[in-house]
Amino acid sequence: KTTLDQALRGVLDLPYSIQNLWMSNVFFCLCTGICSATTPFLLLGDVLDCLPLDQCDKIFSFVEENVSTWKSYLSNTIQIILPSYLMCNDLLRRLSKSQNTVFCGRIQLFLARLFPLSEKSGLNLQSQFNLDNVTVFNKNEQESTLGQKHTEEKEDNMEVEEGEMGEDDAPAPCSIPIDYNLYRKFWTLQDYFRNPVQCYDKFSWMTFLKYSDETLAVFKSYKLDDMQASKRKLEELRTSDGEHVYFAKFLTSEKLMDLQLSDSNFRRHILLQYLILFQYLKGQVKFKSSSCVLNDDQTTWIEETTKLVYQLLKEIPPDGDKFGTMLEHILNTEENWNAWKNEGCPSFVKERTVDDKPKRPTRKRQAPEDFLGKGPDRKIFMGNDELTRLWNLNQDNMEACKSDSRSFMPSLDEFFAEAIEQADPANMVEDEYKVVRNPNYGWRALRLLSRRSPHFFQPTNQKFKSLADYLDSMVSKLAKELPDIPSEEIKTGEEDDDDNGDNLLKDSNDSPSIQSKLVTNQQMDDISAKLGAQWKTLASHMEMKAAELREIETDSEDVEMQAKLLLVAWQDREGTQATVENLITVLNAAGFSQIAENLNENNSWR
Repeated sequence: KTTLDQALRGVLDLPYSIQNLWMSNVFFCLCTGICSATTPFLLLGDVLDCLPLDQCDKIFSFVEENVSTWKSYLSNTIQIILPSYLMCNDLLRRLSKSQNTVFCGRIQLFLARLFPLSEKSGLNLQSQFNLDNVTVFNKNEQESTLGQKHTEEKEDNMEVEEGEMGEDDAPAPCSIPIDYNLYRKFWTLQDYFRNPVQCYDKFSWMTFLKYSDETLAVFKSYKLDDMQASKRKLEELRTSDGEHVYFAKFLTSEKLMDLQLSDSNFRRHILLQYLILFQYLKGQVKFKSSSCVLNDDQTTWIEETTKLVYQLLKEIPPDGDKFGTMLEHILNTEENWNAWKNEGCPSFVKERTVDDKPKRPTRKRQAPEDFLGKGPDRKIFMGNDELTRLWNLNQDNMEACKSDSRSFMPSLDEFFAEAIEQADPANMVEDEYKVVRNPNYGWRALRLLSRRSPHFFQPTNQKFKSLADYLDSMVSKLAKELPDIPSEEIKTGEEDDDDNGDNLLKDSNDSPSIQSKLVTNQQMDDISAKLGAQWKTLASHMEMKAAELREIETDSEDVEMQAKLLLVAWQDREGTQATVENLITVLNAAGFSQIAENLNENNSWR
């Protein structure tokens, strides 16, 4: 395989006309298993790096057509995932997001089809935002040309009124008076869509509220009709082959503001951004800070504005009602996606259990009374005299099993009589010869105590090193209760233990203790801030797997966020056992006694 890999790499300088034949040969080598599994992606990456973008588009078509075969022959290992990811990532880095939008989308779809559903590299589990997506517009009012533009338009209109308007002359695209303030407020909203966390700040929210009301009022006052929509559609730019030109980034020129407000696609873009923002603000996100909470006024405004946005979407031609219904369905599906990520991204693939396997139909067997007769005088012959006798001892076998003669469980005084006698100091029996030291006896004693003794379920503060020590304590208690067994000379000191147990039960009934309190999100934020880079020390005492630690380091480079991810992973694993008491125990074992003490004090105060 190594020899063939090098041979295939040595012929990369072939002319473009025969590269398709070369790729077919590489594909054949992969299917027959005579080359390494990573070779096709490495070679394709080298080819795409050497070719211009128009030829890369044609080469990538070959990759897309065989995605099912790549997936069937490649196993889900890091040696396979990394070359394919690097190949696509290098190609995406060369493409323009505004000019090569379709090609970028094809690459993303290829990665989505190639990787399994369990791959978490593209899920954005921490809900991070692309803060580099900055919308640039004119922020200097002195350099604005909007005022000059209105003056020129008035002069042109006066000249037109003096003459006759031709049939081809059209009115202004938008009758809304656009000034610099509207222009500035409109494009400032893009910063809130880029980083929605700003809306949780009081002063930023007031700015967003004011600018949004003015923008939506413009959309509401100036509505588009089918005639305007058809004109805008005819005036759209088209390429030489007739394909629609799509720009992924907004054009913020002041000269285009009136045209953009009259464009139906542009309005839909802006209104959809509102709906996505509102969904994030109202949604439950696992890694959202505890301070990111909306008050009642904000929630009411969002609900009312959401209804207004859907109304405006349905009024935009063409097919406004259909478009609005489709958006509502897509956002509802997004809610299910967010809930899946909050639950830790469980696998979509269900493992087949034994019960799920198809069973062959079996024929029901007849009961004995169906062919042997019924009644008290019937006798069942089993083919052997002894078996026949045993089978016919009782007419009802279940009643025979319930008879008193079938009860083989001994009483407490019978079973523990020898142990109580050996526990008496007067008998001078050494510990190694006592029956409680026998593991077989201890196992049967525990079963009997669980069935017949209430002491088995009583809490105690005393710690036992072995089963024999525990049985010695139980024997001392039974000796005081069982009749006709002297127990005055057996001294154990269990009286204090019983009192402590009663006090413990009393305390636990009076007020909820620290044991029943689960760790909150705020407590995990405080602990992760104090742990910092020392979170790996705590991870070793939490018995976290190496794969989980690598996943935490991959998800974030911030040590504080890594500590938070560790605590979240521990909480998901422990479930209802992720209490403050258990976390304090782990912190003390890891050497973070100060953090454990602060956690204990804060939790008691709350």
